[in-house]
Amino acid sequence: MSRRCPEPDSGIESISADEHELETSCEESAGCAEELPAGAGSSGSGSGSPSSSSSSSSEDDSDTEESDTRRSDEEQEKKESQPVCNESDGADCLPHCEHCRKENAQREQVTPRRLSGGQYLMKLDAEGTYECSVTGLIFEVTKAVTINYSLLSWSKYAGLVEPPWVVGGPLFDVRCEVPSALTSIAFPHSLCLGDGGSHPAFKVLHIKGAGAAIEPSTDFSASHVRWLVSSLSPVGPLIRSEEPLLYHGAVILYKAIDDDPSLLFRVYVATNNDSFIKDISRAVKHSKKKFIKIDKPPVCQKLLQNGKRYRLICEPEAEITPEEIEFVDGSLLKLKSYIEVYFEKPDDFTLSLVELDSDAVVWKAKLRESDWIHYDQNKNEQTRIPSSVKRRKSTNSFSEEEKHCSKKQRSNNYTDGIKSGSLLTDRQLMVIAKLFGVEWKEIAIECLQMEMKDIQQIQANEDEVNIQKFLMLSKWRDREQSNGTAQALCNSLREKVSYEIVQALEGFLAE
Repeated sequence: MSRRCPEPDSGIESISADEHELETSCEESAGCAEELPAGAGSSGSGSGSPSSSSSSSSEDDSDTEESDTRRSDEEQEKKESQPVCNESDGADCLPHCEHCRKENAQREQVTPRRLSGGQYLMKLDAEGTYECSVTGLIFEVTKAVTINYSLLSWSKYAGLVEPPWVVGGPLFDVRCEVPSALTSIAFPHSLCLGDGGSHPAFKVLHIKGAGAAIEPSTDFSASHVRWLVSSLSPVGPLIRSEEPLLYHGAVILYKAIDDDPSLLFRVYVATNNDSFIKDISRAVKHSKKKFIKIDKPPVCQKLLQNGKRYRLICEPEAEITPEEIEFVDGSLLKLKSYIEVYFEKPDDFTLSLVELDSDAVVWKAKLRESDWIHYDQNKNEQTRIPSSVKRRKSTNSFSEEEKHCSKKQRSNNYTDGIKSGSLLTDRQLMVIAKLFGVEWKEIAIECLQMEMKDIQQIQANEDEVNIQKFLMLSKWRDREQSNGTAQALCNSLREKVSYEIVQALEGFLAE
């Protein structure tokens, strides 16, 4: 990180007693956490505040409620959920900008394992600083540790972000098996800070239960905001600046798929913010029409400025609604705006996004029939591929623990990775087992009506903790018989477990 974060704030609100420890640790910083009450966003700009840990899982519900036909587009969906990155750079998730000061970062890039429900799992072997090659998150750890994290939507927490603060980058929920080993997290931001002459104030919004605290960041760079971990729950960067905010932008294209010979496109103009982009993908998936994503370079070649007006131009001419837009960072808005492009007769065409006051081209792409015709011709074959066949491909990457569990439970006829009716599979149980923390025995007794003698017997026969948790869940599934489903387990655990467990179970329901 290249710069210390200025803290111009005064008159910061006092924090609650249970955060006294955070206050003490902040004394060496320029400011402490601002305590915010849970707020309710307006119907047009966001949903209400979270009320419990389980409520934060609901923001990804729409991701997991897709129909079977939409899940057949698995490969396309995976591409849509990817952050808009320039992976050739290898050092930053955001592309290098001619205005931003370049960094000489020395950190190891790690590719995480993808879990269900949009989660990532990163196993780090030693002390050091590591960057996620998918999300751009940077973790500083003091020893070997496993980190689980997922991308969240800002719109759910719109009521917690109050002026003059605005969203500065994506929102993440990060969990660590040994929280004390994770000392800092650096979040990617979507702003252009120029050559170092601007002096914004960066902080982070730390969401805790029904409210949130604005906590100080330690420093920031051209691409990241670094935060010293105080506790683990949803966190994302905020920014306050006296100068106009300039964003690294992205233009994302979708085409409607139907039997009509005409062409209909949606054009989204967004900040290069993974939470924003994921919201767009979710909105498209749950629209009444069927869409596919058109793979064109999304990154804007010129910075987007809040409040400036832009025009979308098409050659040859098409029906464009609206022709002009005023750019705003829509991260907090529940409904994402888009531009509709309509052609009565199919033809190749060029789209250009132009800044109105300068006529400068911000983004440009040539679209050809070949960009979508292959999908049109093959969509029927794609939808006929059973989802169980697709999932079976991933079984080669299972850990030794999962293979071990599969062998132990084979006699129960729950084939790993393949559904037996709606019952939870061995693979799914292992995913849940790994998400349980040290309180798993208490949860098993309180929520699943397991007996202590059963848990002690499992522990006596198996030394590996994750296998113990797996066998406990397996015993519950066997006892429940036909009711050993993801829905039944979710109903039993919902009020006591972390939101990522609920999220994973809801993800299984869509498989």
